[in-house]
Amino acid sequence: MKLNIHTQANVQKGSIELPAQFVEPVRPDLVKRAVEAIQSHKRQAYGADPEAGMRHSANVSKRRRKYRGCYGKGISRVPRKVMTRRGTQMNWTGAIAPGTVGGRRAHAPKAEKIWDKKINIKERRKAIRSALAATVIKEAVEERGHKVPKDFPFVLDNSFESLSKTKDVIQSLEKLGLKDEIERTSEKKIRAGKGKLRGRKYITKKGPLLVVSKDCPLLKSGINIPGVEVVKVNEVNAELLAPGAAVGRLTLYTEDSIKKLDAEKLFTDEVVVEKVDRKVVKKQALEEKKKKAEEKKKKKAAKKKPVKKEAAKK
Repeated sequence: MKLNIHTQANVQKGSIELPAQFVEPVRPDLVKRAVEAIQSHKRQAYGADPEAGMRHSANVSKRRRKYRGCYGKGISRVPRKVMTRRGTQMNWTGAIAPGTVGGRRAHAPKAEKIWDKKINIKERRKAIRSALAATVIKEAVEERGHKVPKDFPFVLDNSFESLSKTKDVIQSLEKLGLKDEIERTSEKKIRAGKGKLRGRKYITKKGPLLVVSKDCPLLKSGINIPGVEVVKVNEVNAELLAPGAAVGRLTLYTEDSIKKLDAEKLFTDEVVVEKVDRKVVKKQALEEKKKKAEEKKKKKAAKKKPVKKEAAKK
């Protein structure tokens, strides 16, 4: 599949062949798994205090003739704390037990619970390839709610990476026909519910994702536009390409980023991961230690020799 390359002035410069990563069949189920795995790593563990509801001296004896006992009183065997008393007559209320006021919770949330979800490396790569393929399908992008220009999909010229001012980025995006999309993402709504009280009062829509090949000025100048995100091609993940596990985000790639995808075989099983042999590493470490120890001995010996000569002369 070939895509046209557009300049900042929306002039067609040429065309580029898309690499094999964009030929992957779209798998929303796999993408959802990958997105959930990423989101699970961001989740903060929480739990109740282990002593919550247990800070009462509510020991009630169940034995016969025991002082401060409940034997023969005709009451249930619930832990109780004494409020007042008159001799051996107690006025008490239930405590500690889950059914009592101020008591502990029966099954409180545990801080040690593991929220992380795992996904296989090959599945994760396949999910990214699937999300990449969906970004080039115009129908999938429109179905997600993005306002797309007529000549979409296309690739950006490398000159976009050198844009250092936000106003220049906005102007170039508007020339490409993304004015309606920028207006759509500039809306900010107040969230419904208690999230307003928890540091996430406003909701903004997801806009275009700009994929670049390396560290460049666009990484800083592009993020000030509401809804727009800029990312390096080797740092792309399923959540960026499919926010909320919905495939088909409006994504614009620079020419060099596509070339890098093809050259480095990113997100494919052809990527060879070098396995480190621990035995070899240990041997190397031991040899280095021996060399350092020998060097230290030589230095000490060199320092001691002239001192002996001076002593002999005296």
